[in-house]
Amino acid sequence: GRLTTMRQLAMFLLVGGFAAAVNVASRIVYSWAMPLAPLAAAVVLAYLTGMVVAFCLNRWLVFQNASDDVGRRAGRFAVVNALAVLQTLAVTLLGAPALRAAGMTHNAETMAHVVGVAVPVFTSYLMHKRWTFSSRPQA
Repeated sequence: GRLTTMRQLAMFLLVGGFAAAVNVASRIVYSWAMPLAPLAAAVVLAYLTGMVVAFCLNRWLVFQNASDDVGRRAGRFAVVNALAVLQTLAVTLLGAPALRAAGMTHNAETMAHVVGVAVPVFTSYLMHKRWTFSSRPQA
């Protein structure tokens, strides 16, 4: 019912928020550990780190009927997140220089990355609910 959907969405947002924090924190660590690598490399590695955390927590806490066929679900999760990582990467790489040009000289990359991580939240929820973790028979 509706209450279940709202609770599920709330849990998805909490899990997503935690995974996003892991994503952003790990991007900072990756940028520090690989100072000569481009920002894009750190963003992609951070996104993958957050994605693993998100899959495990979504499977365990949000879409609890998704215990079957973990490999197929993980593959679908990866497809949805591959689309989302492209959004994240575009927003981060376009946003950071725009913020610097607007006068933000401190943490422009981190701010752009936070916005980039937030962009695909709702489309990802719908795709995961209706496709990745659907309780309907998997085609």
